[in-house]
Amino acid sequence: MLRLAVTTRAETYERIEAPLRERDIAVGHVDPTERSFALSSPPFEGYDVGFVYPGRLPEGGVADALLGVPWVNDREAILRSRHKAEALARLARAGVAVPETVVVSSPADEDDLRAAFERFDPPVVVKPNSTTRGTGIAKVHDLDSLLGVTDYLSLIHDFPATGDRSYLLQEYLPDARDYRAMVVDGAYAGAVERRLPEGEERWKHNVHRGAVATGVRLPADLRALAEEAAAALGVAYLGVDLLVTDDRAVVNETNARPTVDEATKYEPGFYDALADLIRATAER
Repeated sequence: MLRLAVTTRAETYERIEAPLRERDIAVGHVDPTERSFALSSPPFEGYDVGFVYPGRLPEGGVADALLGVPWVNDREAILRSRHKAEALARLARAGVAVPETVVVSSPADEDDLRAAFERFDPPVVVKPNSTTRGTGIAKVHDLDSLLGVTDYLSLIHDFPATGDRSYLLQEYLPDARDYRAMVVDGAYAGAVERRLPEGEERWKHNVHRGAVATGVRLPADLRALAEEAAAALGVAYLGVDLLVTDDRAVVNETNARPTVDEATKYEPGFYDALADLIRATAER
């Protein structure tokens, strides 16, 4: 039986364990974070393949060296998806539709920020380049509000240990439907729509902020858009966030470490495709 080292959070680990075991893949949880271990006696060994490269890259590099296995989504795949601006730039160059976006490298002077703001019809979305789960994202309606938010970002970026000193200004798409499509080895494998509970009037649809993910069947054009995004980034296992309005659809973000939802929210062959990808990776 193939031994799979899983580094994702408990919810994904628990959901994939039984379906993969049914396909002769034994799942073990490998977490190199928030713990200590001696390099001379590593706590994880005996695996054939990893899923997916750890999100905290310094500790992930240690785990990678100690495990010595190929990864479904290796370090380079994680990096191509991790920074929002880089992913969007790669997608745009490949002809994949993305929102209008300005990348800001901090510190930028006020004239530069004013010119960037004036490219948009307010409100404007401000996003840290490297955060997940909607953390730090704000919507601003005027220049003074933007400068206030960017002042706070500059204070954070002044801290010497801050590795990423960039953020995005992005167009706001009101009333857009928010989908997370999954792509496995280049093929669409299912999707959820993220909606706020009835009566909620917030604008963020992150599940970790209270939105509900409901399984949906996407039309062919949106399936193709998700597959094009994965191909452009060269990532085998990818969550693709789509914003869809009445007249356009764009790839808003991508995630090379996506949470696996309940199986009922994916296409019937989801776990067969995932198991095939894991085996193919192990044979590299």
